Order: sequence, then structure tokens, then C-alpha cells
Amino acid sequence: MAASTCSTDCLIAPVTSAPRRRPRWLPAVAAIAGIVLTATAGNWQLDRAHEKERLQQAYDRGAAEAAVVLSAAPAEAQTLLFRRIEATGEFVPRRAVLLDNKVLAGVAGYHVIVPLRIADSPKHVLVNRGWVAAGADRSRLPDVRTPVGSVTVIGIAVLPGRFLELSGAETTGPVWQNLTIERYRRVMQLDIQPVVIEQHNDLGDGLARSWGRPDFGVAKHYGYAVQWFSLCGLIAFLYVFFHVKRARSEKDHENSAPTGRG
Repeated sequence: MAASTCSTDCLIAPVTSAPRRRPRWLPAVAAIAGIVLTATAGNWQLDRAHEKERLQQAYDRGAAEAAVVLSAAPAEAQTLLFRRIEATGEFVPRRAVLLDNKVLAGVAGYHVIVPLRIADSPKHVLVNRGWVAAGADRSRLPDVRTPVGSVTVIGIAVLPGRFLELSGAETTGPVWQNLTIERYRRVMQLDIQPVVIEQHNDLGDGLARSWGRPDFGVAKHYGYAVQWFSLCGLIAFLYVFFHVKRARSEKDHENSAPTGRG
């Protein structure tokens, strides 16, 4: 008997593993998820744009209507928001605050916020009297003339916005980085109405009042919506493109495969 010349390697059959194929349903699921996500985000941006358009229309309507006389009776913010307001009373300058980081024509300054005690009542309303420039030395606050005695303020009722603060410490000085009704009420311990009057009439105080029409950001939300819907369409296009391409490739492969002989 002839000796076997097969080496040890001949006794071990090579092990080959078939490559794991990606499930055929995975691209479809991923495409559907992407389409749903981007379409939802686009619709949300459209809803926000419509909401801002309604606010813009409310502002325009309120600015054109006759002024509402503000009394000491408790008011709801939503019923006064963007309405023309007329309030008579006396300013309380010792409770004034300067809202920082307000720029007018490239010059840094403050918005002067002063409570007005409504006539014959303990009720107050905050008035944004206008803008004053900050001096070169920020440690010296600007002098602001405040009318003495009874005055009538006419303006638009607004809600103050918030800005990012790096510290959560409560503001106690005259210069504030941001203003909310709740914060002012808590710090100053005054009974105030839930809006701020953006003063439009001139009381001879030398403050600048160049409010202009506020930008509600409608165009921004429409722009975001276009981006999301564009991405949604791109995902759908790429899925269809590669799906058709794969189907054609498989068909060509089947057509080119050799046929068996009978």
C-alpha cells in the first residue's frame, strides 16, 4: 500500500462563510422613517409660520384700533397683547430698571423700564419709555429725566422676551439683562398688570422711541420648512433611484446567467 503523501493541511477542509446579506426590507424602512421624520418637521415649521402670521396680523390690527384705557382692574395678558393702550398715572422712578444690551443705530444703550402707578389705585403697569445711550464708562449710569405728576402714556401692549443668562442669580441692581413680568413682580414686590406698554407718545423726556414693526420670524420658519421638505423629497428620490437601479441590475444578472442543457 502506498504511503499517503497527504499533508495535515489536506485533512482540514477550508471553511468559507457566505457573506451576510443585508435584509431587503431595511432600505425601505429607513427611507420611510426618514420621509416621515422630515415631513413632520416641515409641517411643524409651517404651523409655526402660520402662528407667527396670526401674531403679526394681531399686532397690525391692534396698532390701527382705538386705544384701550387701562384701569386698575386685573387684566388678562392675551386680551391686551398688541393692543393700543392708554394709561394715566404717575411714574415711580425709584423702581425703574435699565434693560441692557439694546442697540440703536449702532450705539449701545438701555431700554428704560419704569412702573406707572395707575391713577387712584395701588395697581401699576410697566412702561418701556424708550432708549438711552450708555456712556463710555459703564459704571456710570445715564441720567434719565422722568416726568413728575400725572401723565398719560399711549403705546402698544407687549410681553417682554427672555435672553440667555449665564447665571441663575436673582437680579437686584438697576441694570437687568432680561425682563419678565414674574421676575419684576417678585423682585420689586409691586402689584402690576401682566403686560408692558411700549410707549409711543412723547413726554419731553429726551428718550429715543424708534420701535418699528417687530419681526415675528415668519420668513425664517418658511425657510426651515422648505429645507425639511426638500430633504424629504431627496430621501424619496434616492430610495426610488437606487431601488430601480438594483432591480435592473438583478434582471440583467438573471438574463446573463447560463442556461442549463436539456
